[in-house]
Amino acid sequence: MRRINSSFTYIMDTKPLKRHQALQPLSKEHHFALLLCWKIRKGQELNIEPNRIGDFVKQMWDHQIAEHFEIEEKYIFSILEPDNKLLHEALSDHKTIKRLILNEPFTEKSLNRLEEKLEQHIRMEERQLFPHIQSIASNEQLKAVQTHHTLPIAEMPWNDRFWETGPR
Repeated sequence: MRRINSSFTYIMDTKPLKRHQALQPLSKEHHFALLLCWKIRKGQELNIEPNRIGDFVKQMWDHQIAEHFEIEEKYIFSILEPDNKLLHEALSDHKTIKRLILNEPFTEKSLNRLEEKLEQHIRMEERQLFPHIQSIASNEQLKAVQTHHTLPIAEMPWNDRFWETGPR
């Protein structure tokens, strides 16, 4: 890192790590989940009924998030040692996020907690867990991931675009 001004703001001199091809579909799915976080925030800004947002969240769980978690837990997390701190954090996050999504009814508070936890979890995986996986995984392990998950789960179509239209 280097200092760039007197207010002690620092920037990284290194370029971001290029995501290994085997992890790219999962990173693309993280992008969709970050869009979900944005849609939750936008819906709340527009005073959308929490259950209306929650319907979308539950469909995202069924369409993408549950399968994404399953793939990570089966093929990515197994690369890590059982006592790895990032592994335990990721598994704990998965349980919390699942509980927040499947726990009805949706409220403004529960949607806030979900959005914050999901975003924090994705950032941790992208900034810490995936780079660590790339640094320790063998070519065979990464090929196994790629064999089982070659394309990102497609973004889910949704007719009720509450984040654009506001209250009904």
